[in-house]
Amino acid sequence: MSEQPEIRRAAWREIVDLRHAVLRADLPREAAIFAGDELESSRHFGAFMPRDGGAFAVSCATFHLGQWESQPALQLRGMATAPDFRRKGLGRALLDLAERDVLQDKSAPRVLWCNARVPAIGFYELLGWRVVSERFEIPTAGPHVRMLKKLLFVP
Repeated sequence: MSEQPEIRRAAWREIVDLRHAVLRADLPREAAIFAGDELESSRHFGAFMPRDGGAFAVSCATFHLGQWESQPALQLRGMATAPDFRRKGLGRALLDLAERDVLQDKSAPRVLWCNARVPAIGFYELLGWRVVSERFEIPTAGPHVRMLKKLLFVP
């Protein structure tokens, strides 16, 4: 990569096409729009490359406010990276930014969880997430496990 992508908070509309292409290509585009994307409590992050005076998303992650074991938590959803941009540290950079963003918000839950695709388990484990369930199948997306990360407040 000669030019480095800009990594920042994003609007959900900026990342939905990438989600669709990477995660839901065999489904209608609407399948890449998640309930809650439009809420102020949702946090969207993206890595963007410049193109024709604008930018296009090459990696993305979304966190929706929800619950884990009856406690407030943020669910990671729709994490995706375009094939040509994988293994370049973008996913790590997005999750690092997301964690800093959460820790700066004193009212945000400190528990993060996700339904992780089985091939991505190692990636998440390297970043401090842990598997907390048996394998299960999501019909449109294949085998998954639930993973969890608790953020520690560091002053």
